[in-house]
Amino acid sequence: MEAFLLAHPDFLAERPQLYAILTPPRRVHGEAVADHMAAMIQAGRQEWRGLLEAGRTRGAFAAKVAEAVLALIANPDAEDCLRHEWPARLGLESCRLVPVMAGPPLVLRDVTVASAALHGEAAPLIRREALLRLGEATLALGARDVADLPNEPESLAFLARALATALGR
Repeated sequence: MEAFLLAHPDFLAERPQLYAILTPPRRVHGEAVADHMAAMIQAGRQEWRGLLEAGRTRGAFAAKVAEAVLALIANPDAEDCLRHEWPARLGLESCRLVPVMAGPPLVLRDVTVASAALHGEAAPLIRREALLRLGEATLALGARDVADLPNEPESLAFLARALATALGR
């Protein structure tokens, strides 16, 4: 291992994520080691920033889901609410019910070319979609930006259950 690191002195500098799992050296070894310690601290800070941002995104999406469910409760026509209120409340381009699709009950994926059958005229704008099975139908959600439809299976499942209940499915 030592021979490898001697032959590749930039190995750690090119892989800052490794600093998060390495034990820091003591500062008695000089300035080069101090630089490595600083890099480890910076890598740790980046990891925490990422975790905090992910938490903020989850909280924001959960709040949007709550607003969408409240709109569903207030509207006597669940399908009208889905088509006309949910896109704005959820910050999505497309919210539609389509015929049931084969596959797992929840699919969340990035797309380069979205299906017009799933997203209608919004299909060219869609870069991420969620497909949630509701009995004999599928709820298709489409987002312009990946961040607008985060990997939040619990929130998405709750949204689907609320819609299924409102539709009597």
